[in-house]
Amino acid sequence: MKNIRNFCVIAHIDHGKSTLSDRLLEFTKTIEERQMQAQALDDMDLERERGITIKSHAIQMYYDHEDGEQYTFNLIDTPGHVDFSYEVSRSIAACEGALLLVDATQGIQAQTISNLYLAIDHDLEIIPILNKIDMDSAMIDEVSEQVMDLIGCDLDDIILASGKTGQGVPDIMTAIVDRIPAPEGDPEAPLQTLIFDSMFNPYRGVVAYFRIMNGTLRKGDSVRFVNTGKEYNADEIGVLRHTQEPQKVLAAGNVGYIITGIKESKEIKVGDTITHKERPCQEAIKGFEDVKPMVFAGIFPLDNDDFEDLRDSLEKLQLNDASLTFEPETSAALGFGFRCGFLGMLHLEIVQERLFREFNQDVITTVPNVSYIAQNTKGETFTVRTPSELPDNNLLNYVEEPYIRAQIITKPDYIGTIMTLCMEKRGTLTKQVYLTTDRVELTFDMPLAEIVFDFYDRLKSLSRGYASFDYQPLDYRKSDLVKMDIKLNGENVDALSALVHRTKAEAFGRKICKKLKELLHRQQFMIAIQAAVGAKVIARETLSALRKDVTAKCYGGDITRKRKLLEKQKAGKRKMRQFGKVEVPQKAFLDVLKLD
Repeated sequence: MKNIRNFCVIAHIDHGKSTLSDRLLEFTKTIEERQMQAQALDDMDLERERGITIKSHAIQMYYDHEDGEQYTFNLIDTPGHVDFSYEVSRSIAACEGALLLVDATQGIQAQTISNLYLAIDHDLEIIPILNKIDMDSAMIDEVSEQVMDLIGCDLDDIILASGKTGQGVPDIMTAIVDRIPAPEGDPEAPLQTLIFDSMFNPYRGVVAYFRIMNGTLRKGDSVRFVNTGKEYNADEIGVLRHTQEPQKVLAAGNVGYIITGIKESKEIKVGDTITHKERPCQEAIKGFEDVKPMVFAGIFPLDNDDFEDLRDSLEKLQLNDASLTFEPETSAALGFGFRCGFLGMLHLEIVQERLFREFNQDVITTVPNVSYIAQNTKGETFTVRTPSELPDNNLLNYVEEPYIRAQIITKPDYIGTIMTLCMEKRGTLTKQVYLTTDRVELTFDMPLAEIVFDFYDRLKSLSRGYASFDYQPLDYRKSDLVKMDIKLNGENVDALSALVHRTKAEAFGRKICKKLKELLHRQQFMIAIQAAVGAKVIARETLSALRKDVTAKCYGGDITRKRKLLEKQKAGKRKMRQFGKVEVPQKAFLDVLKLD
């Protein structure tokens, strides 16, 4: 065990984690040159296309140190985007140390600080690394000072490296051996193993990735999953090299995988403990906290017959993405589907894309919203996840909405525009701190619902990409929220209902009505498109009727003949309007969601 080192790589998005991991893999010859490609650990097409890491990736390397000993390194490369911070927290739970990467051209950014605090909470040994030092715009002295201020280290503790050229990699390897402690644990104790990730293999069932805290696991052992109480045989165990490498025995301190032939994805839970059936451990390992979804949206199959397939796909996706939560729901307009919880808008987009690519599922997503707490006049308090769950105004005492604390790190030039944006989103400035002469940290308390749609994109464009953004949930606060219904010919379309702040209801209603007027097909009768709050209509657009020229056959003759035909047509249209049903095309739902 003294020769094992478990560590992860943490940083802000785009600071070069995956590129530096490639250099570590090359240095230890874990991946042969002919198999090597950029971002070797990112195995999803989606990750390569977008240039971001979505999943944590574990891999084992062997390193021959100067002292003649061979060390086993278990490396976990983690995502940097705020929407995937749950992946980072799970990776940190399986490690003793962390490489903290800071881009020498950009300095410390919001997610760097957030991930660092996560690692410190778990008592991890931090190795600070300055990456991209080969670039002309690298500010080595300034950024080194920022790092020293942040973690209180000496200048000698900071390793200068470049993921592109491989500079500094030998120093990183030596620092991992010297600074990160070997894992603690007793190989003779009862087996105690933490599952930190899992995936579904269509041929072999569920593959669970684990870290052994205590005890020894052998191939063929009878094991029990503590949380679910299910018992299985360990058909195959092994370590995670570039491919899965089967082993006969794995002892405490090691990271590996187990295949037990589980076909039901519900029977395994990330954060669960595996122990021996005959000699179980006294208590389960305290895993990671349950994830708290931030954004909720309904996901519905295009065809209602695909409902069960969609359920299977979501369960298999949940194995690989433990931060996704879902429960069944029904909608009058869209039929049966699922109410899903996501960590943010990028997470929602990635899940939608993965459902299509990996499971061939075409889905409709409803307007994303957040969950609220409401109290009715009887004094009963309950959670509101969809607008239809909110009681009428006369039965409602109050509604509370979730607030977040947003940290924005930017250059002083952009303070004015960022403050304007945050105040427009109902934010209040709580703190303004100059980290250095040209970096300022702004802290705002603002409603989560306001940052769900386009906040991050607008922040980036206003600050020309310099501002970095991170947030933590705060609490629930009373707010003047109203339910806005969209009516077509007087009938509610429940999939387009939304909960909005009273001051913004009118502007939002106008936008939706305008958009629907462009998207809906004209009918033989006039259609009124209305946005209403309770009984009060706050915005309206009228889609005029298609009109047939009924007087075309009358040439000459008395005007009364023409008038008679026009009156007959008018009466017909009135009747048609009473019975006519307006179908909202699927494309219209999708396009309304893309409202700015």
